[in-house]
Formats: sequence, structure tokens, C-alpha cells
Amino acid sequence: QVQLVESGGGLVQAGGSLRLSCAASGRTISIYAMSWFRQVPGKEREFVAAISWSGGSTDYVDSVKGRFTISRDNAKNTVYLQMNSLKPEDTAVYYCAAAGAGWGDRNPDKYKYWGQGTQVTVSS
Repeated sequence: QVQLVESGGGLVQAGGSLRLSCAASGRTISIYAMSWFRQVPGKEREFVAAISWSGGSTDYVDSVKGRFTISRDNAKNTVYLQMNSLKPEDTAVYYCAAAGAGWGDRNPDKYKYWGQGTQVTVSS
């Protein structure tokens, strides 16, 4: 069993930056590819970024490419999402997820473990 806890969300002005963290406990996440998703009320959970178990491969939704960076520190059992040049449309609850059906899986239904989410609000 894996427990995931996100942190680092908050209120930021457009153009600003935030770094989200996803700390895992229960067992090591070094064997899992990890992903970040986001969700706004009334909409489906959206894939944002993924990173392979080694950190050697990453994938991003087009809307965040060049602005967001996913990384991981397996020694700390933690995954990060550095978000730069934030836009109001990035406002959402951000979730980390582990154990998808495959590396970079964009279907949230395929993931076994989820955190509780952290709110990111970008003001214009």
C-alpha cells in the first residue's frame, strides 16, 4: 500500500511559480512511474505530467510544455512538479498518482494510488 501526500499549493499571481511536492509513504515509489493530474469543479480529471520510475523519461500535456517540469527523488520517496509562468487556466486541484496501467498513462481510472490533492489558484 502506498500513501501519497501533496503539498506546495497556494495562491499566486499570473506569471508566478509554485513547486508542488508529492511525498510517499508505506512503500517505495521507486518502482512506479508517477504522474500529476489536475481537476476543476465540473470537469474530468486531466493528465498534466508523468515521469518514469528512473526519472529518465517525462511526458507533458501540451498546455504545460515548456512551463512545468516533473522530477523525482527516489531517495526521498518524493515527486515534484515545478510550475512556472502560471496562467489563470492552471487553477485547479492538483493530484499525484502512482501505479498506472503503464508509464505515462493519461487515463486517471488506470491509477491505483492517489493523494488528497492540493489547491493551486492563479489570479489574473
